[in-house]
Amino acid sequence: MDRCPGADRLRNAKISEKTCPNCGRQIEIFSIFPTATCQCGFVAYNEAQSCVKWCAHARECVGEEMYEKLMGSDGR
Repeated sequence: MDRCPGADRLRNAKISEKTCPNCGRQIEIFSIFPTATCQCGFVAYNEAQSCVKWCAHARECVGEEMYEKLMGSDGR
């Protein structure tokens, strides 16, 4: 296996819904974005990206461009 199967959600955008804990509306969040904002202003975070933050192979796995996008320009 040359890539982590869990990172497929980051390489190929998928949409999911979360319930806003603030107002109860559904928030659509794409797997390639770190956050999505509800109509009420609540910011929901994308848990699918958590492996990128800790995996030593994340940059290689998801690619340089996606890694920089998910981690921010400072690499944190």
